[in-house]
Amino acid sequence: MALFWLSDEAWAAIEPHLPKNQPGARRVDDRRVISGILHVLKVGCRWCDCPAEYGPSTTVYNRFNRWSHRGFWLKLLNALVDTGAVTKSTSIDSTYIKAQRAAFGAKGGSTQAIGRSRGGWTTKVHALTDVIGRPYALMLTPGNVSDVKAAPALLERAGRMRYLLGDKGYDADRLRRSLRDVGAVPVIPGRRNRKRTIRYDKDRYRGRHLIENAFCRLKDFRRVATRYDKLAANFLSGVALATALAFWM
Repeated sequence: MALFWLSDEAWAAIEPHLPKNQPGARRVDDRRVISGILHVLKVGCRWCDCPAEYGPSTTVYNRFNRWSHRGFWLKLLNALVDTGAVTKSTSIDSTYIKAQRAAFGAKGGSTQAIGRSRGGWTTKVHALTDVIGRPYALMLTPGNVSDVKAAPALLERAGRMRYLLGDKGYDADRLRRSLRDVGAVPVIPGRRNRKRTIRYDKDRYRGRHLIENAFCRLKDFRRVATRYDKLAANFLSGVALATALAFWM
């Protein structure tokens, strides 16, 4: 099995944002461990099967888990995004992720962003992408939550934008009004049951395929394409780290 190692360029992007002065006399270095975490995300193996070249598998998992609880992986993505996101034209969409048996049984009894949808038990990954199709904001919901219901919370993180591209799942008068109130133009086709035709910029709408391409690229990471994590925070952290590597390094 081929191993994954962070390139010098990727490491240079990550290293300034790492926690400093971490304890441990014989601590495995961060570059080696993060390479191991990304290896697990890419090949979809169990944490305990992470190759020994990255250090003890418990060390690789524990560092991922501990930093996930601190919100580090999301903060890392946000820091990388702040250096280059171009959000004049923003796309919004979601994708279903099937939850495997290993994803159930989290303590506390909460749903952990898993719900029954047409595809069975799933999690939805919602994303905003910038003008060239790079995801810069992520959110999880259970698979049975509609796109238009999830949109307001995600759009709070959109920043200033001139256009919002979305499919018919985002066709709602309330959403259109809220976009216009902040000076954004909705580029969203109307549903078939609309009594009046919705006009939208069809030429600009063609760019919406970029967010679908982004989801396809993220699903090249097997632990993103299928959910094995019990905790929603850990799964979202994995998606954030995969996004950072695929688009922002």
